[in-house]
Amino acid sequence: MKNENMLIIEAGRAEKHYWADLWRYRELFYILSWRDIAVRYKQTVIGIAWAILRPLLTMIVFTVIFGRLAKFPSDGNVPYAIMVYAAMLPWQFFASSVSDSSNSLIDNTQLITKVYFPRIIIPISSVVTSFIDFLVSFVILIFLMFYFKFNPSWNILYLPVFLMIAFITAAGVGLYITALNVKYRDFRYIVPFIVQFGLYISPVGFSSSIIPGEYRLLYSMNPMVGVIDGFRWAILGAKSTIYLPGFLMSIGVMLFFLIFGIYKFRKMEKTFADII
Repeated sequence: MKNENMLIIEAGRAEKHYWADLWRYRELFYILSWRDIAVRYKQTVIGIAWAILRPLLTMIVFTVIFGRLAKFPSDGNVPYAIMVYAAMLPWQFFASSVSDSSNSLIDNTQLITKVYFPRIIIPISSVVTSFIDFLVSFVILIFLMFYFKFNPSWNILYLPVFLMIAFITAAGVGLYITALNVKYRDFRYIVPFIVQFGLYISPVGFSSSIIPGEYRLLYSMNPMVGVIDGFRWAILGAKSTIYLPGFLMSIGVMLFFLIFGIYKFRKMEKTFADII
């Protein structure tokens, strides 16, 4: 009888059975994810407090600057704070996923150089850890809805769909940046700038509806535009609209990053143990 846990030494097996090995090493994926979650939250309030304060404080700043001072319009008659926070949730999930996954291989150098397993497990587990932060931050949105007496519509049932799109976007971009970070160590200093720059060119502090019509399709080449608009539509209901051509453009760019990210990661994966 064949034992599925039996170690098989076979030339080229890592290439031929790579995706099947993802399932075989699923327990390692659970262990790495749980380890990162435990390190962040166990016996400390810093992790929980930071997961709450970071999007909350950013929301307050954006509400004051864009809503009060610049007087940008909100979607419908929705309180500006809720509109901004509905965008902060997917953005913070994306930014945290990319930042954490970009350093994940370097942080696990000893594991990579000693044991074989599909290396893609490590950056993906970092995305899962960021998802826990998302769930913690989501609690604040519930409090905001109670505070402003805002009732979400049935659209909120579609929220898991847009969350999955955000997950795929973060995974695709994260895999590509992770591979670059291993090969070019100074790239880790560029990642925070990219994430910060992306915050201001994404419709987080304002509604994407203020973008002139002739530029909206081009603007939607930022994959997070479709994700953020989707989150707002799911949370705010009919008060927010999705620009369908732009949303489809964002989905296309998201799929491109996913395929390209996996391709570059797999192409460079063979040399990780040597250059890390």
